[in-house]
Amino acid sequence: MAQMLTQTLNTQAINTQIVGKIAPGHPVADQFGAITGHVGLVATEFSYRKDEEIYGEDEPAEYVYQVVSGAVSSYKLLSDGRRQIGAFHLPGDVFGLESGPAHRLAAEAIIDTTVRLVKRASLEKAAGTDVQVARKLWAMTASELRHAEDHMLLLGRKTAMERVATFLLEMDRRLAVAGMMALPMCRRDIGDYLGLTLETVSRALSQLHAQGILGFSGARQIVLRNRQRLQHLDA
Repeated sequence: MAQMLTQTLNTQAINTQIVGKIAPGHPVADQFGAITGHVGLVATEFSYRKDEEIYGEDEPAEYVYQVVSGAVSSYKLLSDGRRQIGAFHLPGDVFGLESGPAHRLAAEAIIDTTVRLVKRASLEKAAGTDVQVARKLWAMTASELRHAEDHMLLLGRKTAMERVATFLLEMDRRLAVAGMMALPMCRRDIGDYLGLTLETVSRALSQLHAQGILGFSGARQIVLRNRQRLQHLDA
């Protein structure tokens, strides 16, 4: 884990309901809170500035993280400098779960972000002695695998417009206010997630706006005006 961070002055036992900007009823947040609360694990909160690295690719995977507020991207840099974002992590999401000893991707704060982290060794020890903890960890891992499979399908088979439609519907499901998306990521981030250029993303959004499917309210706020038509584009 990158150590040049600003530590939030708060280390606490997680034994209460997840708080902060995590949406109530968030399924992964509930699982993570149940795990840490059940076994009395100690979590530490860290704050990161926009674009600050949380951990690097191939660094030891010593912690498991949960977004309290803000947003995080997991990504891989290719040898020619191109970037592929594998996932966006929003409040309540857990990230940094690894099958091996090192992180396969790097993680970075998209905006000013606070995360909560727990030692991986402590979680693994708890899972080895408590079947409920093991089941919840398995459920979180399975959820991450499903997302990776969906993302693989998106990158491999969908057109540019289908990719943008899929992304917007995903954000509409995950953000707290349905129909109004205050996106933490910029269009370049979206392009790196969808495997598209900045220009292609901008062109697709403009086309959706012209068709009356969405509207813009500020630089990163999108109003979804016709979800049914957007779902039709998400073939």
